Amino acid sequence: MIAKFSHGSNLYGALTYNQEKVDEGLGKVLATNLVIEPADGTFNTSACMQDFERFMPSHIRTSKPIIHISLNPHPDDKLTDNQLADVGREYMERFGYGGQPYMIFKHEDIGREHIHIVSTRVRTDGSIISDSKNYERSRKITDLLEQKYGLYTKEKNQGEAWQLTPVDVSQGNLKKQVANVIRPLSTMYRFQTLGEYRALLSLYNIRVEEIKGENKGKAYRGLVYLALDSEGNRASNPLKSSLFGKAFGLDRFEELFDKSKETIKADSVAKQTCAAVSASFSSTRTESEFRAALRKRGIDLVLRRNDEGRIYGATFIDHNQKAVLNGSRLGKEFSANVLNERFAGDSPHEDMQTSSPKHSDNLHQNQQAANNKQPQTAHSETGDAVGSLFSVFTPEVGGADNRQPVLKRKKKKKRRYGRQQ
Repeated sequence: MIAKFSHGSNLYGALTYNQEKVDEGLGKVLATNLVIEPADGTFNTSACMQDFERFMPSHIRTSKPIIHISLNPHPDDKLTDNQLADVGREYMERFGYGGQPYMIFKHEDIGREHIHIVSTRVRTDGSIISDSKNYERSRKITDLLEQKYGLYTKEKNQGEAWQLTPVDVSQGNLKKQVANVIRPLSTMYRFQTLGEYRALLSLYNIRVEEIKGENKGKAYRGLVYLALDSEGNRASNPLKSSLFGKAFGLDRFEELFDKSKETIKADSVAKQTCAAVSASFSSTRTESEFRAALRKRGIDLVLRRNDEGRIYGATFIDHNQKAVLNGSRLGKEFSANVLNERFAGDSPHEDMQTSSPKHSDNLHQNQQAANNKQPQTAHSETGDAVGSLFSVFTPEVGGADNRQPVLKRKKKKKRRYGRQQ
């Protein structure tokens, strides 16, 4: 069994992502702790958030008070719902979250059963549950659970432990497909530029582009999302980020870029990822060998090539660290120029991620042409900064999907101590 976890700031997004699986018949709520179960068994995201809030102090000292965990048994493991719930509870107890509110969801959307757990890292007294040596502690817990429940061990290859379903235009309902990808990725992964975010989305057949223009004399800028086909070509009309809520607009992502830069530096993420990439690089010769070695270490490589096949961009996506890093951030030895020289004689791999510089230009031209034909009425992609505790726990309004009532905010106590993080 493999455990994946990430820290974030958006409780509403984490709960909504899991509840949508339940609503679509692709999951169910297995168990809760300190979260009231409705009499009819039908959970509501807004009501669940109120239960989480009851155990959250008015002031918190972290920008990422939410933890989202996935526990992935081997596909050949056969566990009942009760056993999965027991596995989730025991994991949370041993991991230090037994006294926290949490919800355990079962997912059945990717061909195998696994569970997601949403909880909070802040205790009622304001103290934060330590994340020191999280990976080592988690590994010991899953080892114990494997033995206790007779599960396959990690040595039997499980493939990618936590994954989302790539967008498939032929399946229809494109807006929901895109939302089911960008919502969890934006809370789980760290990226410092729009290019790094774009590289992450490319794994799921999605492209994001910045648009700029002028409407009735007023300048605007924002983001649009597009679906891609298996060749990386545009396969849909653009979807404005406002369709998914303010949390997916350009202003909000620029805030995320700054926060990611701080946490990546504080956690020495680049150093850890660099060590894994370096080990893979030194032990391989061809591009396909390099990719395979990286995948064994939980890292995806996205290369960008021009029409002549020259590599002009390289991005490493570390699924263990939940971080996206351009090659130059890891050192000159992993820059696009170095990789191009190293793999110049290789034929493009069939699963290679590439992109053409024409995508952005064409999209911008199409958007400008549309602006000349008809006035635009909803170009504002601005997102309010997370300025207080309950901006984290309150659904954002303004997007077409955000119809939950806004919860009342607790009155803040006057801060008497030094500046808090």
